[in-house]
Amino acid sequence: MEEKKTVVAFDFDGTLTRGDTLTAFIRFTHGWRRMLWGFLRHANWLLMMRLGLYPSAKVKEKIICHFYKGTAYSQFVTWGREFADVAESMLNCEVLEKLREHQAAGHTVCVVTASIDEWVRPVCEKLGVVTVIATRVEVSSDGRLSGRLLTPNCNGVEKVRRLLEVFPQRQAYTLYAYGNSHGDDELLALADVSQRVYLLWKNSCGPVM
Repeated sequence: MEEKKTVVAFDFDGTLTRGDTLTAFIRFTHGWRRMLWGFLRHANWLLMMRLGLYPSAKVKEKIICHFYKGTAYSQFVTWGREFADVAESMLNCEVLEKLREHQAAGHTVCVVTASIDEWVRPVCEKLGVVTVIATRVEVSSDGRLSGRLLTPNCNGVEKVRRLLEVFPQRQAYTLYAYGNSHGDDELLALADVSQRVYLLWKNSCGPVM
């Protein structure tokens, strides 16, 4: 009997990285003061989200709209590539070691994240991860960000749906999954082998070689 192939899915924020890259990206593109002012303007929505009274996807869209609506997509892509060095400095060394082990074993590694594709993909490319399943932003006909999300927020059940789009025939492969939050619960439940990354897994790494 032919051996099943192995697919390995890593969450990004809080799993491969030691923190939230949305906040870090906004700080990188707008600076501390404009970031804090923007979050203060949306404090009521952020609080409602924390209390479970308003969907996190809607809050994310409001934040993206506030900071990036009207931004040229080419500029957004450039920022994403320049941000790769910052994201690299946030990598969790222990989880990165797991990723390297799977790559060395010949497994198919992917990242499945609610974060935005344009700032996740560049650092994943540095890690040798080709398949990135992420939230996408909408680009208007004039080549500028509309402020809306093109895809549903890639979190919770959406992570499972998107993963199975890329890797259908679930019984044909063994699935490993790594995640750290409630947004990863469904993905971890789908996996044959799952690992929840806890707060103690917080060691930072040097530059990716």
